[in-house]
Amino acid sequence: MKRPLVVGAVMYDPKVSVIWEIIRDFFESRGCPIDLAFYRTYDLQVTALIDGRIDIAWNSPLAWLDAARRSGGRCRAIAMRDTDRDRVSHIVGRRDGPVKTITDLRGRTLAVGARDSPQATLIPIGLLREHGIDPEGEVSITLFDVQVGLHGDHVGGELDAFRSLERGEAAASTMLDLNWQSWTREGIVDPARFAIVASTKPFDHCVFTARDNLDPALEARWLETLFTMRYDDPRHREMMDLEGLKAWLPGRTSGFGPLSAAVAAERFFEHIEPGT
Repeated sequence: MKRPLVVGAVMYDPKVSVIWEIIRDFFESRGCPIDLAFYRTYDLQVTALIDGRIDIAWNSPLAWLDAARRSGGRCRAIAMRDTDRDRVSHIVGRRDGPVKTITDLRGRTLAVGARDSPQATLIPIGLLREHGIDPEGEVSITLFDVQVGLHGDHVGGELDAFRSLERGEAAASTMLDLNWQSWTREGIVDPARFAIVASTKPFDHCVFTARDNLDPALEARWLETLFTMRYDDPRHREMMDLEGLKAWLPGRTSGFGPLSAAVAAERFFEHIEPGT
């Protein structure tokens, strides 16, 4: 390779630097060196990708849509985790509460995550619209705007939304299926007291995004190296556990329909401020 490819990642948590140091060392050992660039927000990272300052970005689903929008559809979704495919978000209510079906939310409060969270806000609000419920006029939406700019890549907003439900301040709250699974397993959510009221259609989550003019041969070499990581190899397992995957898979765009529809309905990109 003439130079290391520059890969961007957003520092949503201190563990991000640990994850990427392991990945960088692995790529170096395979003769495919990379440089890393860390960003405070996804908007800054997408701007760097579009401007050509980085070659590949580890993007949230919302950042993927933004990159596709700002590149005129020329950037490419090239790889994702196995756990990024076919996720759903749940609307959760109290078993002894008033919300048994999604239509019971009319006239009541729904607690959601940050305004830019695909899984905890945008896609669940899109589910309301699918059921003919006006999220602006028929439901009171309470946002928990934790770390706006990170696109919900943290549990803060979702957990705060659930705590609001738990305190009786909201009739229901939203959460990603993976959080429902882990929180019920860890005792944070008691399934004897709380139940899933409704679930969204399946959607895809994070994706590696390549700039439109990246040399195809360099991209292919980078992907070949990424796909050699194996969960059954102890040298790779720590990183893969931290990043929440068992295997890297080819990227796809077929799973972004629910978020695309929600973003369009909310006119999301018309209201964001650059750099957030």
